[in-house]
Amino acid sequence: MAVVIFDPAAFKLAYPQFAAVSDAVLANYFNLATLYLSNTDCSIVQDIAKRTTLLWLLTAHIAFLSGALNADGAPSGLVGRISSATEGSVSVSAEMPGSPGAAWFNQTAWGAMFWQSTISLRSFRYRARPTVVEGQHGRPVWWR
Repeated sequence: MAVVIFDPAAFKLAYPQFAAVSDAVLANYFNLATLYLSNTDCSIVQDIAKRTTLLWLLTAHIAFLSGALNADGAPSGLVGRISSATEGSVSVSAEMPGSPGAAWFNQTAWGAMFWQSTISLRSFRYRARPTVVEGQHGRPVWWR
């Protein structure tokens, strides 16, 4: 099998809003993304094209939350969805509705796309217990 090798130039073509972010910083965000989705031969996502897409969505999500698009490069400090805002004397309220796992991902469009795209990966997987088929003299012949 193969692993996804991060290509900053290709990432910036797909996500042009990150064109001004350095390659090294984006590579770091990609490495953080692999903490959420395995980028090994044992990954649950075996299709390398799909894994690339999912890891890039995570990279964009993490980059945005880390402040990569802010002028000073600092995160906004706001966590969650903006639930109310006022203009006079400026006040903003944020909330994290929904399931605990989804709330973090739903802070950006990229995170929400990742979360929706991986619903099937978060489902229960049943694997039957193997049984022995006995052959001559009660010796196991094979497992099924």
